[in-house]
Formats: sequence, structure tokens, C-alpha cells
Amino acid sequence: MSLLYAGRHAAFRPHSIVVSPGASLMPAARRAPHGAEPVRPEIENEIAEQPDHGRGVHATWTYTLGSIVFVVLALASVLVLMAVSEFNESPTLAAGAVLVALLASTAVQLRYCWFLRRGRGGGLPRTAWTVALLASASAVWVLGLFAPGLGLVSAFPLWMALCLMACLLPKRQRRLVLAAGLAAVAVHPALTVALGGAPAVFPGGDGPWLLICYGVLFPVMLLSGLWWWEIVVELDHNRRAAAELAVARERLRFASDLHDIQGHHLQVIALKSELAERLLDIDVDAARANIHETRLIAKQALEETRLLVAGYREVALDEELENAREVLAAAGADCELDVDVLPANAELHRALALTVREATTNILRHSTATRAAIRLRVTPGGCSLSISNNGVSDAGAADDSPGSGLAGLRERVAVLDGQLDAAASGDSFELRVDVPARVGATA
Repeated sequence: MSLLYAGRHAAFRPHSIVVSPGASLMPAARRAPHGAEPVRPEIENEIAEQPDHGRGVHATWTYTLGSIVFVVLALASVLVLMAVSEFNESPTLAAGAVLVALLASTAVQLRYCWFLRRGRGGGLPRTAWTVALLASASAVWVLGLFAPGLGLVSAFPLWMALCLMACLLPKRQRRLVLAAGLAAVAVHPALTVALGGAPAVFPGGDGPWLLICYGVLFPVMLLSGLWWWEIVVELDHNRRAAAELAVARERLRFASDLHDIQGHHLQVIALKSELAERLLDIDVDAARANIHETRLIAKQALEETRLLVAGYREVALDEELENAREVLAAAGADCELDVDVLPANAELHRALALTVREATTNILRHSTATRAAIRLRVTPGGCSLSISNNGVSDAGAADDSPGSGLAGLRERVAVLDGQLDAAASGDSFELRVDVPARVGATA
């Protein structure tokens, strides 16, 4: 029967489950409050400044960027089609200039979408990009003043450009920029009439009204998309913080154990040595006995320290399985723990526990795993432990050189006439230990 170890120091339960991460993640601070003044990094490469996120975060950004680009293209396509229609009906120089400037403005806006990766209030990119964004959109706005039939079309690119720019500004400045964009759209028809001497002509049909609706929803879509992107980034930061916290807790536990051993024994050694020194002139036999006890205590401290360094004192397989589940879940991996009854052999018990610990460390160190599975089988033919995970890159294979953790485990398993194999396939990695039946008996 397949059993799952359900919790720390708990009994095995007759079913298997998948442990999902996220419930125990600790909150982490954002990069900066939305209302705070952002810091503008002056670097040449805009991509190099982005943090190192996992694959899931990159996939989310790709989806977010694709959605924003799609909306920009859709809205710009409507504007271009309306401009082409007007140019075909009235092929004036002003209409042609508006069409060319509109295409240039659309290209700059599509490139500017990449900078939204910074998130709301993340700060503007290099000045040249912002100037190009506003200049191209303003050119359409100005040229449209002399093409009355394109009054509505020529006003929208500046609104779109200001919306893209506003997303990267702090909240207070964002509101001012959006208000300026609305004013620019509203005042354009009046200026067209004043400069052209004729009423502004808008294309008929439902197109203008749909365009207005899309224009109103454009900033809402941008800000909501970026809000979702920030949530994903924050969850990724929390996942990393939880994994680091799990490692820190283990270090504190190790430091506490080391302090308990060394602090107690060294204190006793100091007292026994001082007592022996005082007894040398009074009772030589008693002094000799204290010196002998001091040597035994020092030997005991040395042995316990060796055990601590080698295996954190006693290594319990059930505890290591639960620790692995907790650490991997905190690191963002769905951890499936599928375990049969534990082996009774003490050396095998210890070897498997150390294997679980080393494999967990390698998963955290060498991969960006989102799934992991630990399976232990005890059969009449022997004992088999399999630990697998995804998220392994070509450079992320575990070190199997002499003196590494896997090499030491292979030697330990070989003493039990067993075999340890580690293999990568694509982005997956599997560590497997097989031990023959004579040492794999069950409890």
C-alpha cells in the first residue's frame, strides 16, 4: 500500500497527495510604494536591470506584454484604417502626413510597452524613449489640426502615449498626466475649427463611438494588467524569501546543536581541569582521575561534533522526508511525497535520510523546480528511493565530482551493496538509490 507522511512527527496515512506551495509564504515588502518617487537607474541596457525571476514569472510577463501589445495594435489599427479611408476620400497633404505620423507613433508605442515591465510607478525609461513617444504622438495631434476629417483620429495617439507614460509615474503624477491627456483630446476639435475655419468633421457610423469606448478602457486595461503583473512578481519574491527563511532556520538549528555540544562539554572540561590543577598538590590520585575524566569528556565532545557535522546528530528518515516537503513547498514546488513503510536497517535508514537531504539541497541550488516527487518503495527484492524534479537547466546539473555531496552518498550507498544513479533528461532530473533485499528489510 502506498502511504504518505502527512506531517511532522505524524503517522503515515493511506493515501498520496500533492502539497501545493503558497499557504505558508510570508509577506514581503514591495519594491516601493506606488505613491513614492521612483528611482531611475541610468544604465545603457534596459533589459539588464530586470531582476532574475523564475520561468513562471517570465511566462506571466510574456502573456502580460502580449495582451498590452494586442490592445495597442487593435486600437492603432482602427485609427490607421480610419485615416486611410479619409485619405482615399480626400487625398490631401495633411491627411497623408497624419497617416505617416500615425504609423511612426504606433511603432514607438509598441516599443515603449516593454518598459511597463517596471510596474506601476516603476519610473520612466531613458529620456530619449519618452521624448520619442511624446514627440511622435504630438506630431499626429498637431498635423490633425489641418485635416478636419481626421479630428478624432489624430487626437487619440497622444492620449495613448500619455496613458503608457502615466503607468510608470507615481500615483499623483499619473493623475495629472491622464487629466492632461483628456484635455488634449477634448480641446482638439475646437482648435481644428479655429485654425481651419470649418467645423471638425468626424467619420460617420459606429466607428467613432467604439473608438471612444476603447480609448476610455485603454488606461483601465493597462493599469489592471500591470497590477496583475505586480502580484505575480510579489509572489515570486515571497517564494524566494520563504526558501531563504527555510535555509536560515536550518542554519540556526545547526548552530544551536553545535552550541549545545561545545558549550556544555567545554564548560565541564574547564571546571575539571581547574579542579585537577588545584588537587595536584593535595591529592594526586584525585587530580589524575579528574584529568582522565577531562580526556573522556573531550573525546565525547569530539565524537558528538563529528556526528553533528556528518549528519546533524541522529538523522531520521521520516523527519528528513517532512523537512524536504516543507522546504520544497516553501521554494514554490508542488511536492508529491509517496512513501511505503520505512526500512528497518539503521545504516540504510541513515543513508536514505542523507540522500533526501542532499537531493533537496541540489533542487534548491541547481534548479527552478515547480514540481518534485519523492517516492520510497520497499519490496521483497530490495529498497528503492527516487527523487525527481523539473526546472533543471543545462548548467544546473548537480555536482558529482569527488568530494561533492553526491559522490559521498554514492560511497555510503556502495557500502550497503547499493547503487546511486543521477540522470538529467531535458529539464528534468532524477536521483535514484537501489539497495538489495538483504539490507532493505522493512520494520
